[in-house]
Amino acid sequence: MTRIYLPQDAAALALGAEAVLRALRAEAARRGVVLEVVRTGSRGAVWLEPLLEVETAEGRIGYGPVRAGDVAGLLDAGMLEGGAHPLRIGRPDEHPWFAGQTRLTFARCGVVDPSSAGDYVAHGGFAGLAKALAMSGEAIVDEVKLSGLRGRGGAGFPTGIKWNTVRLAEGGRKYVVCNADEGDSGTFADRMLMEGDPFLLIEGMAIAGVAVGATKGYVYTRSEYPHAVRAMRAAILAARRAGWLGENIRGSGHAFDMEVRVGAGAYICGEETSLLNSLEGKRGVVRAKPPLPAIEGLFGKPTVVNNVLSFAAVPWIMEHGAKAYADFGTGRSLGTLAVQIAGNVRRGGLVELPFGLPLRAVIEEWGGGTATGRPFRAVQVGGPLGAYFPESLLDTPMDYEAFARAGGLLGHGGVTVFDDSVDLSRQARFAFEFCAAESCGKCTPCRIGAVRGVEVIDRITAGVETAKNFAVLDDLLEVMTDASLCAMGGLTPVPVGSALKHFPEDFDATARRLPEAAE
Repeated sequence: MTRIYLPQDAAALALGAEAVLRALRAEAARRGVVLEVVRTGSRGAVWLEPLLEVETAEGRIGYGPVRAGDVAGLLDAGMLEGGAHPLRIGRPDEHPWFAGQTRLTFARCGVVDPSSAGDYVAHGGFAGLAKALAMSGEAIVDEVKLSGLRGRGGAGFPTGIKWNTVRLAEGGRKYVVCNADEGDSGTFADRMLMEGDPFLLIEGMAIAGVAVGATKGYVYTRSEYPHAVRAMRAAILAARRAGWLGENIRGSGHAFDMEVRVGAGAYICGEETSLLNSLEGKRGVVRAKPPLPAIEGLFGKPTVVNNVLSFAAVPWIMEHGAKAYADFGTGRSLGTLAVQIAGNVRRGGLVELPFGLPLRAVIEEWGGGTATGRPFRAVQVGGPLGAYFPESLLDTPMDYEAFARAGGLLGHGGVTVFDDSVDLSRQARFAFEFCAAESCGKCTPCRIGAVRGVEVIDRITAGVETAKNFAVLDDLLEVMTDASLCAMGGLTPVPVGSALKHFPEDFDATARRLPEAAE
């Protein structure tokens, strides 16, 4: 019997993985071949999906991107023995696109069966948790501190400091909450990990629970992620059955259990206090801080709130040590970053690399340049609230401090590329429009400012009293930055201001470079 590996994550499904599976089974039946098909997550090379892998004497051999119509030809070419074919990429881990990465967090994605706790353990899983179960909470937190791990959700706050605050907080009950409400445009790392290696998130959250004295965890994600929800729920059940979750984890005396909660997809629920309100069954609106969630969070109890990738980095740190993790990266940005390449690029996908790689390398070397073949014009890093960078800023290193100095934010690591047909005045307008639609409505600068922003941009691009309206826009950006209650309104000026600064010609009503003018 030949074993075949075929991804079933959302990206592979969208690109025809189920049709490939049907064709594979039909051809196998016709030829009298017995196959075992293991459904995995994606390795992150969306440009190669569906990536079909065959277990051979040489190891796993990949073919991609495979379409249903390719299956018969692949079998004719000896695919089941790793035979030559134009779609053959060889061993995936030796392919240049994968071999050049530093995969710590995503090492198992696309490799393991995401529904099998045994397969996870066979690939080194739960080693970090096993080590943590024999340590004190203080020792675990110290290890996370020494690693330099910072929140991967965008804010970049030191994870160990947050955990220590919860550990020391008074409270009969404490919680661990995973912010998996991934809503930034061009980001998919959280989804990819939950669908491809859900036990890693479980392990990271359990370590956090042991560290701070919490016995209950929640993964809060969005209804747009049904495949991730199913994968997480199945993995939690499997981990519980295997003794890695429950009232007495592996006989250690430590208790920790968790569940998945699904939100309705409001962008604002990616903000931690709004998320907590939603978890409690309330309307998803931002809370004033203080008190911080680490002191008074879910149900008024001390709560660790971290992003998927923050928790997912911890098992590697616990297994290999803080110093080994801190050896990657640069300055105060240590470890690895999951860079998600999207937009107008030839090779979209996720690459995991140490902090400090120049943005230019991400776009040109990993992304392969624009998909259209037209000249590059702009890139937005950090989701819809990130800055638009021109070509002159492409040598900016991908680390928190370097991006801040350049007027941008690294955010969740999403990189969205635009060619020279983009109109940045329209992108600036979209930033205001997006904020107006997604604002929770609690504070006036965000709720009203975003609506006024759309109106002002429209007047500027129409050539109506431009000097006066530019002055109004400057005031509006200042008020939103300084007076908004949270980052939703406070960061909306970032994409707008960067578009104005780097692409002023797109706001000139008398000489605007419209997309059709670039033809």
